[in-house]
Amino acid sequence: MISVGDTLPEATLMAMGAEGPAPVSIGDKVKGRKVVIFAVPGAYTPTCHSAHVPSFVRTKGQFDEKGVDEIICVSVNDAFVMDSWGEATGASAAGITMLADPLSEFTKAIGMDFDAPPAGLMGRSKRYAMLVEDGKVTLLHLEENPGACETSAGEGLLAAM
Repeated sequence: MISVGDTLPEATLMAMGAEGPAPVSIGDKVKGRKVVIFAVPGAYTPTCHSAHVPSFVRTKGQFDEKGVDEIICVSVNDAFVMDSWGEATGASAAGITMLADPLSEFTKAIGMDFDAPPAGLMGRSKRYAMLVEDGKVTLLHLEENPGACETSAGEGLLAAM
């Protein structure tokens, strides 16, 4: 599993572009930049929808003040779902980048994948938030319980910065 001090591995995520789903290199997103990446087990799932994304919408301005160039939300969903979810939560309007990890490529590469068969969630991402500076993880908050959103919330990460 990825930890503080590690460099993010290269992976291709997907975002909704003008012409439909388009590839996005995570390496290009973090190179020479200060970026917050937070991940959720699933778009529209209860804690993700009502707590996690709203916490970053609320705190976006405070992250901007701390010199964060971009806040990225990652979920093992497709780009269509992430685009719709960004609109539904106000995340897109707030300037949060919604990226899909449809094959769980990035999630598995950093060791954050898990399965929860009773909930029908397979190959999903654990709930976490990290600060990445020029590709290197400088803060990492992983929730022990995927149903909780405390240390990985916007406020939790801000407090540690």
